[in-house]
Amino acid sequence: MKAIVYDRYGPPEVLRLVELPTPAPEANEVRVRVRATSVTVGDTRMRRFAVPRAQWLLARFYLGVWRPRRKVLGMELAGDIDAVGQNVTRFKVGDPVFASTFEVDFGGYAEYKCFPEDGLVARKPANLTYEEAAAAVGAGMTALRCLRKGNIRPGQSVLIYGASGAVGTNAVQLARNHFGAEVTAVCSGANVELVRSLGAGQVIDYTREDFAQSGATYDVVFDAVAKYPPARAKKALKETGVYLNVHKHSDADSGRDIGLEELLVLRNLIEAGQVRPTIDRCYSLEEIVEAHRYVDQGHKRGNVAIRVV
Repeated sequence: MKAIVYDRYGPPEVLRLVELPTPAPEANEVRVRVRATSVTVGDTRMRRFAVPRAQWLLARFYLGVWRPRRKVLGMELAGDIDAVGQNVTRFKVGDPVFASTFEVDFGGYAEYKCFPEDGLVARKPANLTYEEAAAAVGAGMTALRCLRKGNIRPGQSVLIYGASGAVGTNAVQLARNHFGAEVTAVCSGANVELVRSLGAGQVIDYTREDFAQSGATYDVVFDAVAKYPPARAKKALKETGVYLNVHKHSDADSGRDIGLEELLVLRNLIEAGQVRPTIDRCYSLEEIVEAHRYVDQGHKRGNVAIRVV
């Protein structure tokens, strides 16, 4: 099978297209013929080994001390089940699915990927393309998980900083359509119309105005890019307000069952029309270096998808 691998940390050029053996599913596994994946900020950080200083030692152990331990990146994917193990009952050959690869050593940048039957894989939303479905997984689950921790009630005010990114575009839609909140979005002037179209009632251009200095207060402030100083962000909270940070609040409370439940909820919300991933650009697998270069610039709107086949 075709796959993109990297043998050392570095710039996008460390990524290369190779042929690898096609995996065979074990008795409790399914194999997905990958149709699409994505380039997330997480992928680019692993490629560069760009991690916070406090996590450096743990990340070195997990990702690889001198060189990458997991050579195929790709944190999410969509495709079709093309083989099942003898004990599998949840899926059948031909089922279209979308999945997170976080618990199976990544691997979305390849033509095939195996998952445990009870892994983070679910039927693809019927109203999405494969490219959209692949891009929906990580950012959608992250936004849903974080906002749930805000205990948002209908009519409350929610400010989302970094609203035009992958997590932010999902968070704007979820906060407005699923939680029933009044949404204020913070982004650059170039993305004002985008986030307004997603459901933001008010939009603040951070290049012109600092939301924490405006005097307005919110029930929830969610930093969807973890770039705004927390102490300043908390100044914009109401007395009982909740501050959320994508880095600090995106971990699942416990176990694979929680993650699968979130993926299934996300699928239902997508099929109900309450949220839809925003695709900035789409590249082919052979254009993966160019796609990583683009994401490295830090200005993508929503998601960057990769068409595998």
